Amino acid sequence: MLFNSFEFALFLAVVVCVYTALRANLRVQNIWLLIASYCFYGLWDWRFLTLIAFSTTVDYLIALRIDKLQSATGQPAHDQQGDKASDATKAGSEGAADVRHNPVAKRLLLISLACNLGLLGIFKYFNFFVDSFVVLGAQIGLNLDTPALRLLPPVGISFYTFQSMAYSIDVYRRQLKPERNFLTFALFISYFPQLVAGPIERANRLLPQFQQPRQINVDCVKSALVLILIGLFKKVVIADNAGVAVNRIFSDIESQGSLTLIAGGILFTLQIYGDFSGYSNMARGMSRLLGIRLVENFKTPYLSTNISEFWRRWHISLSQWLRDYLYIPLGGSHDGEWRTHRNLMLTMILGGLWHGAAWTYVIWGALNGGYLVIHRWWQQRRKTTFDNAEQSAIYRIICWTLAVGLTYTCVMVAFVVFRAESLADVIDYVEGVLALRGGLPLRDAMLISILVALLAPLELIQYTHKDKLLAVRELVLPVRATVYLLLVLSLLLASSTDIPFIYFQF
Repeated sequence: MLFNSFEFALFLAVVVCVYTALRANLRVQNIWLLIASYCFYGLWDWRFLTLIAFSTTVDYLIALRIDKLQSATGQPAHDQQGDKASDATKAGSEGAADVRHNPVAKRLLLISLACNLGLLGIFKYFNFFVDSFVVLGAQIGLNLDTPALRLLPPVGISFYTFQSMAYSIDVYRRQLKPERNFLTFALFISYFPQLVAGPIERANRLLPQFQQPRQINVDCVKSALVLILIGLFKKVVIADNAGVAVNRIFSDIESQGSLTLIAGGILFTLQIYGDFSGYSNMARGMSRLLGIRLVENFKTPYLSTNISEFWRRWHISLSQWLRDYLYIPLGGSHDGEWRTHRNLMLTMILGGLWHGAAWTYVIWGALNGGYLVIHRWWQQRRKTTFDNAEQSAIYRIICWTLAVGLTYTCVMVAFVVFRAESLADVIDYVEGVLALRGGLPLRDAMLISILVALLAPLELIQYTHKDKLLAVRELVLPVRATVYLLLVLSLLLASSTDIPFIYFQF
């Protein structure tokens, strides 16, 4: 079920109504949410429910055993509930080596990681390695038949495996006490608003919300409806309309003019942002209807002035996951400049592979890693900044605009690689742009102008209000009403195109 479908609207209405009726019993509420979550995922393919159940059971049992073994070391467990979670996670990742770990606990953690990564590897990378082996055989003169068996990746497997792995690692690091109620932990892994496309939630933030009664008031419902409305607008109006043009351009790269190919890159940045941030906004809104708050996953990323800032604003939950569970354990920025650059490259390349088994994702990750390395090198050597208070306002505005434009261009180039079906398509795309052939069709120019004009006000409102998307509720009544009216009219006038959420495939 797609979030923007009538079937899901009916499903959500039933879930919320029953959930509200059960407000007197927290345990029954959680059981109802667990049933709803498994039903939601089972409607994609009921067979894949066994994978979630397997990961849930393994990590639940292993975490309990790890905690018992680690307690024998005499080291106190960290208290990371509530507001302490984000800071403690960052600090604890680098300080985890100070805790004495039981060797058996370490082996159990490795089993947990092997199970999760094993499932991820089999279902996401089996086809890639088989196809690569066939191609390699052809290069050395072996005619190998591609096997008829093809594995279909389960929807959202990358998201819930990363969430489950983080839980096991946090328990091992003694940054988190294990959840002893199996049903509560199962709900944490399978919670339907964020199950198939994130955000990737941390146990120390989401589990406490399942352990205590939820308060749902009028303000909660209002903010939820605003988030859902904005999310639908981004998906249906921005992403889906851009997606139609993107599919047309990328399906016939060789015949497109240079400006059309550039327009295709711009449109894909609008599509993937509208699609993914729209999903995240809807997920947050739906969760608020249940009295549960999810983290904000996007903060006006295309207004970033450098690539490091972009990754602090884009897919925030994944960026923080990669930082805490990959970049910092690799050594972070504490082992000299060369190793820091190596760690950045490895982290982003593996982040690319997280999206799927394709060389385009590897190159996309390598490009972003290279951008981060260059930015870090430049940061350490530049003498002034464009936001220097001693400079004139005009100078700062010009420099800010140039920085945002350069960052966006780098991101767009990487996203073209991300969208391409193969390396051959990437080469054709680059050659087509450099050929300087043809002009830009009026329909594509108008489409970009209209979509940017529709999206820009929301982005500027959020950007100028300390990155709070719900800042639209703080506007004066006439302006607020105008924004809501434009969002609703845009949805009513939008063409009906059935394009699945991009990140469902990951």
